[in-house]
Amino acid sequence: MLSGVENHSLPRTAAFFDLDKTVIAKSSTLTFSKSFYQGGLINKRAVLRTAYAQFVFLAGGADHEQMERMRRYLSSLCRGWNVQQVREIVAETLHELIDPIIYDEAASLIEEHHTAGRDVVIVSTSGAEVVEPIGALLGADRVVATRMVVEDGRFTGDIEYYAYGPTKAEAVRELAASEGYDLSRCYAYSDSVTDIPMLESVGHPHAVNPDRGLRREAAARGWPILSFSRPVRLKQRISALSMPSRPALVAAAVAAAAATAGLMWMAGRRRAALTAMPAFAAKSKEVQPRLPVVPRQE
Repeated sequence: MLSGVENHSLPRTAAFFDLDKTVIAKSSTLTFSKSFYQGGLINKRAVLRTAYAQFVFLAGGADHEQMERMRRYLSSLCRGWNVQQVREIVAETLHELIDPIIYDEAASLIEEHHTAGRDVVIVSTSGAEVVEPIGALLGADRVVATRMVVEDGRFTGDIEYYAYGPTKAEAVRELAASEGYDLSRCYAYSDSVTDIPMLESVGHPHAVNPDRGLRREAAARGWPILSFSRPVRLKQRISALSMPSRPALVAAAVAAAAATAGLMWMAGRRRAALTAMPAFAAKSKEVQPRLPVVPRQE
C-alpha cells in the first residue's frame, strides 16, 4: 500500500513508470507494426521480424545487447517515414491496440499515486510519437521518451535523444530539479535490469515483472518485487469500479427483500386490524358493564 496524501508543506514527489511490460503487457513500439504495415510504412518481412522481436521481448526481456540491436534496426526501419502519418496511425489505433494490454495493477497504482498528490511520469525507451499518446491515455502528467531527428517532416533515422539506461536516471534527476521533486520520497517502477540507474535514483524503487538480472538485483537490495498479470481495457475497468461489488449487490438485494417483506407484514396486520374493528366494537358494547350513576351532591 502507498503512503497517504502528500503534505503540501513538503517538497513535491512523483512516481516514475517504465512503460513496456511495466504498465502495458507488450512492447509499445512493436505493437504498432501491423498498423504501420497497413499504412504502407513497412513490408511483410518487417512485420514478421518485429513479431519475432516482440516474442523475444515477452519471453525473457531484452538485455543491453538485444536493446542495442533493436535500436539500430528500428532506427533504420523508420528512416524516411512521414512523422505526421505515424502520429495519425498511432492516434487511430491507440485504443484498439493499447487499451486491452494495460495492466489493471498498473492503472490502480497510477490512480493511487495521483490520489496521494504525486505526479505520474512515464519514462520509456520507445519513441515519443508512440509514448506521448499512451501517456495521455493513462493520465500521466509527463512523458520522457526517445526522440528521433526530423527533417522536412520525415525521420532521418538518427536519434536526437535516447531514453535508455543511465539517460533515464539523468532525465529523472533533471525533472526533480525543475519540478521540485524530493527524489528520496519518490517512487519508480520497471521490469528491466537496464533501468537500475533510474530505480536507484529514488527512495522507493520497485521491480515489476522483473527479468532475471533485475530480480536478482532487487532481491539483493531488498526492493519490492511486484507481479502484474491482469491486462484490462480501461473502459471495462472504469465500469467495474463504478459498479458495487457482488457481495454488496447480494447484501443490497437481501436488505431490499427483507424491507419489502416487513412492509407487506405490517400492511397485512393493518388490514386484519381494520377488518376486526367493527366486530370487536360490537362485542365490546355487549359485554361492557354499565357504569353506575353517581348522584349529584346537594
